[in-house]
Amino acid sequence: MPSEVTVIDADGHILEPPDLWERYLEPKYRERAIRIVVGQDGYEYLEIDRKISRLCRRGQLATLGGMGKKVADAARMRERAMSGELSPEELRYQMPAPGDTYLAGAAFGTMDMKERVALLDREGMAKAVLYPTLGLLWEAESFDAEISTAYCRAYNRWIADFCRDSDGRLIPIAHLSLGDPAAAAAELERAVKDGCKGAFVAPFTITKVAHGDKAHDRVFAAAQDLDVPLAVHPTFEPTDFAVHHRFDNFRWAVWYYDLFAGQGVQHAFATFFQCGTFDRFPGLRMVVLESGAGWIGYFFDRADAIYSGTSLGGTVRLKEKPSHYFKERCFISADPDERTIAGMMRNVGENKFFWASDYPHPDHPGNYLEELRGMVAPMSETGRRGILGENVARAYKLM
Repeated sequence: MPSEVTVIDADGHILEPPDLWERYLEPKYRERAIRIVVGQDGYEYLEIDRKISRLCRRGQLATLGGMGKKVADAARMRERAMSGELSPEELRYQMPAPGDTYLAGAAFGTMDMKERVALLDREGMAKAVLYPTLGLLWEAESFDAEISTAYCRAYNRWIADFCRDSDGRLIPIAHLSLGDPAAAAAELERAVKDGCKGAFVAPFTITKVAHGDKAHDRVFAAAQDLDVPLAVHPTFEPTDFAVHHRFDNFRWAVWYYDLFAGQGVQHAFATFFQCGTFDRFPGLRMVVLESGAGWIGYFFDRADAIYSGTSLGGTVRLKEKPSHYFKERCFISADPDERTIAGMMRNVGENKFFWASDYPHPDHPGNYLEELRGMVAPMSETGRRGILGENVARAYKLM
């Protein structure tokens, strides 16, 4: 990237220390801490509230920091799958070896603040906005609002500490669970005072109450008063909530499910329009993360058409068309390999888009800087500067 352009990764990840929750949870909750345990078969498993995770597949923890490591292995697996040599079980688990560990699989800069700053320097970036890894897994299996809030509070205290001495290069974002809105609002206020620059929520709620519903107004009021954005980020979703578990005999098809992983985020985001949240909170800023950005043009073409031209629009509790609120107060993150964004900027707005690496997660390619150059090449100078860093800096008030 040109040296005079500010480059900010809008959605990078860390790998939490395995003992984070044992150290940062309040004493009354510590026996219920999230842990990594080793089973009799030699594989690591995620333990959530004293139970082994059902959604985190065997051996998966060892792969979470493996961006770019398995491309050659995937080609060999594809050949074996096409020949019928691999069973559905082998395809599902991708067969990590017993003894492969979460710590051994951690990429450079994922568990050490100084390493992460060094990575930014190496890649010519000014800052990185940071999100969790284990924190994207546990909430789908924790339906106790009290312990979920405690897990979030422990993570938020840790990530603030992790970023604190980075000279503003690493940006901590708080994790909120909407199971108890009052507790979530209080935790947002505490976390922002501790240094967090915003918060994210999962694409589902454990209460099954829509994200934009008035039941969550205390959270929206807190975000508005604190002047920080609220984001929706993909996580594991409970099986009976998830939008991408249509086929019971297709669970080995991890490529297929990852392809549609962002749909939960889209569904959550749409509730803020249906429920009229943006009129109730005219200062609320929203960020849409890790679900691609190419869909947003269709989304608002369709949303505005239904709102203005059909009787269905009467159910939308907004004074203006949905696109009006997006252009005023929302932002969306694009993957570096998307090639439609330059054209979309003309209609959606050059100041609406971020880019994000997803580093070090293995479901995104490791050549993100190369892909990013291709994505921004056809953009105008203002569009290029915006998506590379100025838009995220403005959204989170980083400069």
